[in-house]
Amino acid sequence: MDASPTIYRRRRAAALGVLCALLVAIVLVARSCGGDAGGDGSASAVDAPAPLVSELPGGGRRILPDRRVVGFYGAPQSERLGALGIGTPDAAAARLKQAAKPYERRSRPVLLAFELLATIANAHPGDDGLYRSQQSAETIDRYLLAARRAKALLVLDIQPGRADFLSEAKRLERWLLHPEVGIALDPEWHVKEGEVPGNTIGSVTAEQVNEVAAYVSNIVVKHDMPEKLFLIHQFTDDMIEGRERLRPHRGLAITMNVDGFGNPPNKVSKYDAFTAGQPRFHDGFKLFYEEDTDLMSPGAVLALTPPPDVVVYE
Repeated sequence: MDASPTIYRRRRAAALGVLCALLVAIVLVARSCGGDAGGDGSASAVDAPAPLVSELPGGGRRILPDRRVVGFYGAPQSERLGALGIGTPDAAAARLKQAAKPYERRSRPVLLAFELLATIANAHPGDDGLYRSQQSAETIDRYLLAARRAKALLVLDIQPGRADFLSEAKRLERWLLHPEVGIALDPEWHVKEGEVPGNTIGSVTAEQVNEVAAYVSNIVVKHDMPEKLFLIHQFTDDMIEGRERLRPHRGLAITMNVDGFGNPPNKVSKYDAFTAGQPRFHDGFKLFYEEDTDLMSPGAVLALTPPPDVVVYE
């Protein structure tokens, strides 16, 4: 597990390089046609689909601990970014349903989730020098509609590069107004001036997390919405600076998602260490189809102490 960040950075840096090349090509084509390939939710984008109900998929208004969330992580720009980006959204949903079946319990039903990279860290600075690209409104809408068909949550993941989490979260407000849409913060990909995503393992302060949580919580409270999933990824001790200062927020199922890959003993050891920390929130666990050695079975995952509330496959 100790060596995994270096390997992980190399693997993801390669994916980010592929993604950057794809985005450049898309922008050039769009400009040649007089269009705009930016994903900033501008007037050129279609309106987000209207919410169908004021409840969560499958009914109810509370996610945790009533349900166990099982999700796929990724983006359509590259299969290397995770399982969600392999095939169409509906094809990913079908695979996710199969992967989630072993986690289903009569006492605790499964709630599916698409963790879509909505802001993607890049290996190159881009026109604004922020080392990130923003998923187009059309793509987010496509995954939102597919999530609804699958009766799943859509969790919008932020890898901000040199941008800040709050500004990226505010860009996503039009989708956060929907009851099934949550948010995830990926501090590994939040770097400082002079640092490059993929070369440096990033971090976030507790105050920055609390700021985003307060913003999302205000949306939930103001609009009397069901609980939203709020994931925070972590695989090193210093990835969340001042973790003890994290605060709960009304209407949010705040979940510390233990990230990082390796063999089962190392992954279990990391999970034990992070779940023993304070403050206590809900517990998440991430699995990697390609990078994990001897991928843990659902039975082994549920045997963790405590059993995770959220399980995400990349």
